[in-house]
Amino acid sequence: MSIGVIGGGAWGTALAQVMAQNGAQSVTLWAREAEVVEAINHTHENPLFLPGIPLSPSIRATSAKDWFGDCEALLIVTPAQHVRAVLAEADVGDTPLILCAKGIEAGTRLLMSEVARAVCPDAPIAVLSGPTFAAEVARGLPTAITLACEDSMVAERLSARIAQPTFRPYLSTDVVGAEIGGAVKNVLAIACGVVEGAGLGQNARAALIARGFAEMTRFGLARGARIETLTGLSGLGDLVLTCSSTSSRNFSLGKGLGEGKPAASLMADRRTVAEGAFTAPVLREAARAVGVDMPVVEAVCALLNDEAGVSGIISALLARPIRSE
Repeated sequence: MSIGVIGGGAWGTALAQVMAQNGAQSVTLWAREAEVVEAINHTHENPLFLPGIPLSPSIRATSAKDWFGDCEALLIVTPAQHVRAVLAEADVGDTPLILCAKGIEAGTRLLMSEVARAVCPDAPIAVLSGPTFAAEVARGLPTAITLACEDSMVAERLSARIAQPTFRPYLSTDVVGAEIGGAVKNVLAIACGVVEGAGLGQNARAALIARGFAEMTRFGLARGARIETLTGLSGLGDLVLTCSSTSSRNFSLGKGLGEGKPAASLMADRRTVAEGAFTAPVLREAARAVGVDMPVVEAVCALLNDEAGVSGIISALLARPIRSE
């Protein structure tokens, strides 16, 4: 089976490595950066986004626009805000798409599956999400993910292709739930990074994870997600991972904010994307639209917009009225 991966960042490269190790007939990785294409094809490494990890020689990188014609499935691993443009440019027809970006589209407030259906109405859509750090996946460390697809037959076929002993997919038909978990946890990871940067302690982080998960659950259920999905790998599992490690780009961004660094300077210094920074204002709009209270998300937005300082926002959260859990 010929597999294509659109997106040459750390996560796209790691997934290409998984596909190559799984015995795919060929794996083609599309990247915009010429230096990434050159390095993967000649030194079998992606030093720009995933340095120090040898890649399978069977991975072929390209920046051509018409490379995917023979692919039997495409993994879409571009930043969430670029998914629409990339799919429109690719014209994938009825090739199955596995969406790996975690976010909500600005302006439309659409999930990535909704964007993909609008742009590629003939393509079967699946969502891959869960607790994953790219470097660990690329090194072959044990990882479990959710593969969500409304068509269970398509899900089983795609699962058979991507599964291997150290990369284990769990199937779901709850596409909305898988996507909401992945999008919301990025914003909550920023908040947990703030707790770390401000030196508020482990008790505060644990409380924030729990209350943040309550926000994720309220919003997910309002959007039609299933509770078992939100408590699974793509919800709670991903939340725990990204709220607990500086390997998370979102957590690292929040840590800088908690240390008092301006959001603009932190974002400007980043080669890779902290999706939560772009998702936060969209998530705030989407939550307000369905009448869901998300105070942690509101607080992250205030910090990113320099509307208030860390101490003021923390004081405001702690001063909220006492209520039942």
